[in-house]
Amino acid sequence: MEKIWIKTYPAGIPAEISIDHVASLVTLFEDACAKYADQVAYISMDREMTYGELDRLSRDFAGWLQSLGFAKGDRVALMMPNLLQYPVALFGTLRAGCVVVNVNPLYTPRELEHQLKDSGARAIVIVENFAHTLEQVIARTEVKNVIVTPMGDLLGLVKGALVNFVVRHVKKMVPAWSLPGSINMNAALAAGRRHGAEPVKLGHADLAFLQYTGGTTGVSKGAMLTHGNIASNVMQAHAWIKPAVEDGKEFIVTPLPLYHIFALTANCLTFLMIGARNLLIANPRDMAGFVKEWAKYPISVTTGVNTLFNGLLNHPDFAALDFSTMKLSLGGGTAVQAPVAERWQKVTKSPLLQAYGLTETSPAATINPLDLKEFNGSIGLPISSTELSIRDDAGKELAIGEIGEICIRGPQVMAGYWQRPEETANVMYADGFLRTGDMGYVDPLGFFFIVDRKKDMILVSGFNVYPNEIEEVVAMHEGVGDVAAIGVPDDNSGEAVKIFVVRKDPNLTVDEVIAHCRKHLTGYKVPKQVEFRPDLPRTNVGKILRRALKEGA
Repeated sequence: MEKIWIKTYPAGIPAEISIDHVASLVTLFEDACAKYADQVAYISMDREMTYGELDRLSRDFAGWLQSLGFAKGDRVALMMPNLLQYPVALFGTLRAGCVVVNVNPLYTPRELEHQLKDSGARAIVIVENFAHTLEQVIARTEVKNVIVTPMGDLLGLVKGALVNFVVRHVKKMVPAWSLPGSINMNAALAAGRRHGAEPVKLGHADLAFLQYTGGTTGVSKGAMLTHGNIASNVMQAHAWIKPAVEDGKEFIVTPLPLYHIFALTANCLTFLMIGARNLLIANPRDMAGFVKEWAKYPISVTTGVNTLFNGLLNHPDFAALDFSTMKLSLGGGTAVQAPVAERWQKVTKSPLLQAYGLTETSPAATINPLDLKEFNGSIGLPISSTELSIRDDAGKELAIGEIGEICIRGPQVMAGYWQRPEETANVMYADGFLRTGDMGYVDPLGFFFIVDRKKDMILVSGFNVYPNEIEEVVAMHEGVGDVAAIGVPDDNSGEAVKIFVVRKDPNLTVDEVIAHCRKHLTGYKVPKQVEFRPDLPRTNVGKILRRALKEGA
């Protein structure tokens, strides 16, 4: 379709970006480390790591891999939360020319085995809290080299020993494990330092990440993200935020896990490029601890998902924080609800901008303009060098305002699924557009709106009902803490709407919820069933698992 969105671009945003000056992510990383060598790159549990130190330690990690015979294209799995060990291992792996396989630390043995086998990873860095999971499956994988890292490995002698003692013996967070031949991070870095690291020539087409996706809907697939894919997305994101940020001056807080594509590209890479300080939050579910950490620093940027923003807003100490340095917040991963965005702006005095993308798009495809005065419910405008198309089931492009499947084309779109050509063919049109599985429309100004996931749609008497809309309305009720909507079988209408509600007000009743919905929704959209729950099932990044609710309904 015609790129109508370009006319709506804020001043200074280019229609196209180029990555000709960025040979690979390693180039981008090394340039940042040279430019900001003396500045703090990461902070974890009060320990600061400078760009210069990150440069040295990641080179040592690359040396360790090369000393074991790892070469360009070999896969290395990383399985840890937001600790200093993660960026060291991440950039060390890339500098060795290897491919990073990000693994969710909360995986079950079955899920971990699948990912290690599928990727063919021969090495893994795993935090010791989850080493018992690896122990159960390692014999059935190709993994031969294991770093088991205690949480305090890079925190210094005294602090590290204290953290490890508390984690192991006070909180008892480390189940017994046995992985003969494994070493810790410090030992690996020392070995790599002795060996030294040789630079590896990398280009845009070389693989940087196998980023697994789709695990909640079937067999998890590895999206092949090249250095060119990710570098393009970093440059696209940078072009978008450039008017609002200052090189070397920003302070970003990272509660979302860096192994997730959103935080990986946005927090880790885009803000590294501009020399930002990055506060790592290892456990964002500990909301009190998160707020306490935030209070220590002049945070200017954060990213998150709707549930995280909502959780912070509902914490009694959050509103008392100093938000005078805040510039912007980026929401992604799932739709940001209007009531949450409005409260966020009111409390922090900074906009909560919705961005959109998928693992398969590295991830950003659309972002809202930074000068947006208020939340508009849109996922934003396609970013530079990116085209979106709304299509019907036959692949035919639909007109402005018509609802169809959102499809994306741009330099950030993956090279395909690892060793799954049929799956790749299922999601790619011949003209290079990726099928997202998300239903949406575009307005005359070029703003795109998501109405829901194709597969989550509820069909009530032939009418399409989109769970996101129901959830947004229910969330407007002041007595509601959280909500999820699904379709359940109904004798009269085929399907009916059922909602699961986490109460903020313990006295909230079913009748009150239904009455509220009737005020704001057409009759066929009003929930037929309301179930109160103490919490809702979620993925590791806070997305509500509607499928799990459906299975239990």
